[in-house]
Amino acid sequence: MKYSILLLALVGSVALTACDRQPDTVVVPVPVAVPGPAGPAGAAGETGVAGATAPAGATGATGATGATGYDGATGAQGSTGSRGATGDDGTKGDTGDTGETGDTGKTGGTVIVVPK
Repeated sequence: MKYSILLLALVGSVALTACDRQPDTVVVPVPVAVPGPAGPAGAAGETGVAGATAPAGATGATGATGATGYDGATGAQGSTGSRGATGDDGTKGDTGDTGETGDTGKTGGTVIVVPK
């Protein structure tokens, strides 16, 4: 009995769904009117009169002065220079003259030096 009620409910819902369908509507297209051939071209019109020249506009105002720029950064200190090359040796001086011969000493007296 349990299954028969369930089966009956299922068949009833399918049957009612089939009856709920909407009929299809057929749309008939409306014919579009096609225009005929173009007629002959009309005569050319006359040239218009030139317009008046507009007066010159007023001179614009002078713009404001620009702001002063920033000072640039101070540069870095330069490197120490290289040491100069050593100078050449000077030329040798001339050899001096031979001195005069000394006087002959006295003959006699002996000096004795005693060690301490």
